[in-house]
Amino acid sequence: MNTERFEVGGAYEGERLDKYLGLLFEQSGSGLSRSFFQKLIKENHVAVNDVPQKANYRLRADDIITVEIPDAVETPILPEDIPLDILYEDDDVLIVNKPKGMVVHPSAGHASGTLVNAVMYHCHDSLSGINGEIRPGIVHRIDMDTTGSLIVCKNDESHVQIAAQIKEHSVTRRYRGIVCGHVKDDAGVIDAPIGRHPVDRKKMAINEKNGKRAVTHYKVLERFSRYTYMEFELETGRTHQIRVHMASIGHPLLGDTLYSNGKSPYRLQGQTLHAMTIGFIHPSTGKYFEVSAPLPEYFEKILKDLRSMR
Repeated sequence: MNTERFEVGGAYEGERLDKYLGLLFEQSGSGLSRSFFQKLIKENHVAVNDVPQKANYRLRADDIITVEIPDAVETPILPEDIPLDILYEDDDVLIVNKPKGMVVHPSAGHASGTLVNAVMYHCHDSLSGINGEIRPGIVHRIDMDTTGSLIVCKNDESHVQIAAQIKEHSVTRRYRGIVCGHVKDDAGVIDAPIGRHPVDRKKMAINEKNGKRAVTHYKVLERFSRYTYMEFELETGRTHQIRVHMASIGHPLLGDTLYSNGKSPYRLQGQTLHAMTIGFIHPSTGKYFEVSAPLPEYFEKILKDLRSMR
């Protein structure tokens, strides 16, 4: 058990306890979320002036907050001998090329067969424990039907450093995708906040009131009669960001059944989106490091077909 104590500054007068802790640890690059602290508060691991408080407690200047952070527990998730397409590996990080249809970490309806199950088998005891028992080593994620580069952290120090880079938007994340329609501009930027859809809780949406800032840079690589092959670079990393942004300007990803009608002349499993390149400052060397994942076979076949018809 690790115990931390903080004195609340005047700038945070009136702030909710859970939000304050989320902001504080987010700024430190620890990877600990507001929901993580809400759980600690419910379990009486957080006290204000030595008295346990609820998550909605409003702070006062000079309050002393004590937080007990439990040691990482051994995960009950079972390692599974699932083949991994490894792009790079050293003592700090493992970068894999995630296949289509694989969920990153266990969740409702996906208790096994996830990337976490696979990396636990591959790495044995060498995974960061910051995200707890469900997501060991996971510092970011991509959607189930999106393929491509994903970083797994093999120790807590690398997790903290890379989480901090993701937080400050300094990690390079370039994607390739095929969208429906003829995109007019050769390049552009979509700067529109993304939040939970007000009606359909499975979806995200442009949400001016409750969304978080989301910025996607795009450029056209090739145009076809009904589709456009594009590159996207993320400045932020919101859930479904590229999918929501492109659908919002009338060009949903080919095969995306959540943000379009999903109709396609090709037999597809979800959106045609690939996380091609990831780059970051390596936690040990301090030098910029970049890895790219080749386009998956199905993606190459679609491009070949589209080029043959042009």
